[in-house]
Amino acid sequence: AQVRALCAEVATLPSRPLVFIDQEGGQVRRLKEARGFRPLPSAWVFNRLPLAEREALARAAYAELRWLGIDYNLAPVVDLNLNPANPDIGAVQRAFAADAESVRANVAVLAAAARAVGLGLCLKHYPGLGGATVSSHEALTDLGDAPGAEQLALFHELAPGLPGAAILVSHGIVDAWEPGIPVSMSAVALGALRRRLPDVLLLSDDLQMQGLQRCFRTGEACRRGIGAGLDLLLIGNNLLNEAGQAPDFAEGLAEAVAAEDGLARRVQAALARVEARKQAFGRP
Repeated sequence: AQVRALCAEVATLPSRPLVFIDQEGGQVRRLKEARGFRPLPSAWVFNRLPLAEREALARAAYAELRWLGIDYNLAPVVDLNLNPANPDIGAVQRAFAADAESVRANVAVLAAAARAVGLGLCLKHYPGLGGATVSSHEALTDLGDAPGAEQLALFHELAPGLPGAAILVSHGIVDAWEPGIPVSMSAVALGALRRRLPDVLLLSDDLQMQGLQRCFRTGEACRRGIGAGLDLLLIGNNLLNEAGQAPDFAEGLAEAVAAEDGLARRVQAALARVEARKQAFGRP
């Protein structure tokens, strides 16, 4: 009841913000059974269940999210489980499998459940964190020379047909794309992705993660991320408490937009993509 009331209150704000949640399943699940919410196992466990059970779990969990007033789920994770010891993906069962076909099959199940109730979904974590050896929450994350074609294909092929058509961009670093620059802040990486997927909504991972903070503090990351091609910026206020500084971040970005024609055009395009999602998923 509390969550539903909160979402209803947010929906009455003048800009009608979209409400997003991290409800992947397993450990990354904001709404837990202990509090009376629907069960949703980790991706690794989900992949091993019979199809009928997966479909039933997805339908029930996603219908509940929509009933609560949530517009988007920041899921599913499509990172291939290339390093089972990865502390942020494989070790905590956030990946479905190491093979792309299993990932595609599970995304199809979740997409069908989301589409049936009008819930948006968002693929994680471009360009794929499954092979990393460290967590972006804690450290700079080197993704090697370049992500594999099989991993990139999952984002390129699945995002356009996903309800909500969105991708969350990681802070992993691909030196072949832009040396030393996290993908979330890279105009080279995001420019290539935008040319490939012109209408997909691009979100940052949490700007407070140490994998980004060691390169750019939050205010600078806001300006740089939007300039590089992001549509939405995520600031969790869990790793750092910057809630009181949020107006300053917004004002700094507004000043930069007013001063730079190129940035202003990027922001207008981003706003149009966000508005399209509000029309499709937002409640009046």
